[in-house]
Formats: sequence, structure tokens, C-alpha cells
Amino acid sequence: MATMMTSQYYYYVKAKQNFTNKAESLITNTSQEAHYLTLLTPILTKPRYLLAASAIITLLLTGCQSTPVDGLNSSALYQTSTQPSDNRQLDKQEIARVRTALAAQYIRKNELDTAQRQLEKAFAADSRYAPAYDMMGVLLQQEGSRLNLEKADQYFKKAIALDKNFYQVHNNYGVYLSQMKRYSEAVEQFEIAGAALGYEGRISALENLGRTYLQLNNRPAAAKTFLRALEGNRNSLIAHIELVDLLLEQQRVQQAQNLYDETLLLVQGQGISPRLLLQGIKLAAAQNDITKRQQLAQQLLSAYPLSEEAKQLKTWLNNPEAPWK
Repeated sequence: MATMMTSQYYYYVKAKQNFTNKAESLITNTSQEAHYLTLLTPILTKPRYLLAASAIITLLLTGCQSTPVDGLNSSALYQTSTQPSDNRQLDKQEIARVRTALAAQYIRKNELDTAQRQLEKAFAADSRYAPAYDMMGVLLQQEGSRLNLEKADQYFKKAIALDKNFYQVHNNYGVYLSQMKRYSEAVEQFEIAGAALGYEGRISALENLGRTYLQLNNRPAAAKTFLRALEGNRNSLIAHIELVDLLLEQQRVQQAQNLYDETLLLVQGQGISPRLLLQGIKLAAAQNDITKRQQLAQQLLSAYPLSEEAKQLKTWLNNPEAPWK
């Protein structure tokens, strides 16, 4: 099973560089900073999703997973006012919010040192702004060294302590915990995010939760969770793919075939992955469709000869009576 989790960074946003440069050059004091950063708000706060798919926390981050491989679309749940305010405290929160958005932009480009400096400015503006701590956890996790991975844990916990209803951090923390192979703890975090009705990343959290159950070899719980994801979004590619394998394991061939056909429609025009090809081969073999099986086998061996799926196929072809691994 794929293990990458998705981690949807709600502050990963597109921003025109000329606007960013202008704002940076014109900032001279707190009030002026709030004013110019506020001008960027409509551009910087548009959400962008990555998926995993499958994967994240795709990552996942993923990550376990917070867009997504399955193309989830929504707007960020956690938002603050985008209107200028004469209140100094609100100005500071606005600065922290946009600094965090800028940091996310730099993380996407792997400019981690610049992102870190933006987050330090966010902390200086508002030391209780939960998304900044969440984003610092993401940054440290992406850097990946042992020391920074250890530090990331505390930043995720701090964000949760500051705002327990900031559900994105539960998903991101779950991705981190999965990466650290702390799967039981990851389940707790994904459960919180996956049960939060109205949270736009809920489906991704459920996908991550299902994959975490697979890591724990709890297949009934995984199947139930992927079904919850499909109920919330019938276009969840991750849920489709994982459920096809689970149904095949249960020898529920016709249901698996129906779901597989839906999956092919979802990926139409994107090319077919080695995993989908192998699933098609399994389905054809289960239904004694020799022609279809041979066609898909040839396609898999030709297009992805070094893939893990190709290795599984070769093993099975050498011993068709053996179970699939």
C-alpha cells in the first residue's frame, strides 16, 4: 500500500512577486506594515491544495494528507479578517497571518531559510498565532534532520494548545506522526480532523486515517474509513484505489470492478499508474478474462518494467497458483 500522506497547506498561496517586493520595501513600522501586508491579503490567502495519494501527508504531507492527489477543492476554514483595522492588536495578527502565508510560499519553493525568517516575524507580531506554529512544524519536518524533526513535534503541539479548533494542525501533526511511525498517535489526530464537519480538509484527513489503519494492519477500520471519505467526496481517488484492493482481498470481485471502473474515469486523460494496471490485471484474472489480463500485463511490463508492481506480476506469472503479494 502506498504510505505517502497528504498535508494541505492552507497558507500555500500564489502571490505576484511585484506585490510582495513592494510590500517588503515599503514596510517601516508596525502600522505601515499592517497596511501594506493587508493589501496582499486577497492574493495571499487563496488556498492551494496538493493529495496523496495517497499517500501525504501525501506527505504525507500527506502525510500522511494536508491538496491532494485526488484534487480536493475548498477554501481555508481558519481565517481572520482581511480588512484593515485601526486596532493595533488586530494589525499585529494581520501581520502574523500574512507572514505565515509568505512562509508557506517559500516552503513550497524549498527556500526554508527565508521561510523561517518570515515565521520569526510572525511570532514577533503575534506570539499566540497558532497557524504560524503549525507552519514552523511543517518547515522543520520538511528540512528533515533529526534535530529539526524533534523540534517539529513541539511546534505542532503548541499550535494545538493555542487553538484546538484549528483542524489543519491536527491533520499536519498526523502526517508528521505517521512519518515518525507513531501510527497510533497519528490515528488520534486524523480522527479529530476527519470528524470535523465543515472543515474543508476533512476528506484528506479521512484518506490519511485510512492509510494509517493499513499501516496498523487494521483492514476493517481502513475500509470503513475509506467509505466515509467516499461518502464525503465521491471523487476521492485515494479512497477508490485503496478500496479496490481491499475488496479484492475479500473476493468481492464485482464490487471491486465497479469501483475500478469509476477510478479509471477519475484519472481519464492523466495516464494510468502501475498500481491501477496491476489492479486491472488482478480483476481480469479473477474473472478469467485472459485477453484483458494479457493486454494489461504487457502494458505494465512495457511502461513500468522496474516498478514494484511489475516485480509482483513477474512473480505471479511464474506461479499463477500463488496468492498475490
